[in-house]
Amino acid sequence: MTAAQADLQAEFLEMPEGLRIDRPEVADGAALWRIAKDSRTLDLNSSYSYLLWCRDFAGTSVVARDKEAMPVGFITGYVRPEQPGTLLVWQVAVDAAYRGRGLAAALLDGLTARVAHDRGLETVETTITPGNTASERLFTSYAARHGASVEREVLFDTAHFPDGPHDSEVLYRIGPLTFRPADGASRSGHQAD
Repeated sequence: MTAAQADLQAEFLEMPEGLRIDRPEVADGAALWRIAKDSRTLDLNSSYSYLLWCRDFAGTSVVARDKEAMPVGFITGYVRPEQPGTLLVWQVAVDAAYRGRGLAAALLDGLTARVAHDRGLETVETTITPGNTASERLFTSYAARHGASVEREVLFDTAHFPDGPHDSEVLYRIGPLTFRPADGASRSGHQAD
């Protein structure tokens, strides 16, 4: 971890004792797949997709590691190509043994701080199925901590899904976000020209 990453970690999140935040690596793909599978709430993607995610989207994703450096939680995300100031959070999962300790919130704060520092960030988006109260609490409390508003709208309704019954996916748009400027970044999160 670089000094700048350590400063970001210390400033933006408090990890539960013994855990640390890190970028995912390809070798973490299998563990992320297992954590997602064991959650029993996430749509499970192929193991191949988690490997690709750890390779191609490591800069916009994050893992929590235990004392043995094994992943015990993760967030996958990407910057929207048509909206480079928007991070879409794809999946959030925490191993059952580590739930209830604020790990998901710490990961979300750490990830968004890193993305803001590296690329600029104005908005966080995610989709949540109705009734997923844990995710609703995670993202509404994130908005409150960052003084941002939350807009909700159905992004994909049940009829959009070709593979059987699926709850609608409600888009949560959180913003505008402001972070303390890093070298060369403005208050809005955009990189200075």
